[in-house]
Amino acid sequence: MNRGMWIAKTAVDAQQTRMSVVSNNLANVSTTGFKKDRAVFADLIYQNVRQVGSQSSDSTQLPSGLRLGTGVRVVATEKMHQQGNIIHTDNAYDMAIEGRGFLQILMPDGAIAYTRDGSFSVSADGQLVTSDGNPLQPTITIPENVVPGSFAIARDGTVTAMVDNAQQTLGNIQLADFTNPQGLQAVGQNLFLESPASGAPQTLTPGLQGAGTLLQGSLEASNVNVVEEMVNMIETQRAYEMGSKAISTADQMLSYATQQL
Repeated sequence: MNRGMWIAKTAVDAQQTRMSVVSNNLANVSTTGFKKDRAVFADLIYQNVRQVGSQSSDSTQLPSGLRLGTGVRVVATEKMHQQGNIIHTDNAYDMAIEGRGFLQILMPDGAIAYTRDGSFSVSADGQLVTSDGNPLQPTITIPENVVPGSFAIARDGTVTAMVDNAQQTLGNIQLADFTNPQGLQAVGQNLFLESPASGAPQTLTPGLQGAGTLLQGSLEASNVNVVEEMVNMIETQRAYEMGSKAISTADQMLSYATQQL
């Protein structure tokens, strides 16, 4: 295959992947706690036609060489964990994290997943659970005889309520933090799993040791910037068009060579 056509083909493939990343970001612009992705590119191996620094004569060296690139590829998609906007919901069971950290969720298989989505409901047995019914960890159980409107979540994660006209502590919400949050494995449903790249979770009290604080009655919105993603989409489209044009030009050059020479 013509070298220029192959290089342009890698560019088209890479931009198509980037478009998928941008489209996913835009699709989740209203997803609570969603963190946008960024496609990371790397150039492919070079063909070294003339070695830089090699001898051009007995007393001189080449100041530059001749290296031909072979294209580009997408090497990673990175989660950008910047803080999203805080939206007030006035739902007592909602909570937003202001700062670093993740809420811990117990999955049906016994594994712990991590999320920034703080929208919770109360299950039939009084536990705080996600929209899929998975309980928050550590477990918070609300008694049946709690005084309406007395349920409170402090900024440090302390959960209290009036039970039988007496103030009671129902538990303490803890946050998990990671050395490399970008290494977490996104599995959908607003959840992440620990991976070797993320490191082991550090369980922290909200507001201490660099952990964020909790805001009751609020949710963290997606950190996707629609204008920025639209600009990225236009940029990706133009790069795709240029790659396609390069393929077409290489084809025309081959056609000319076979027909005229």
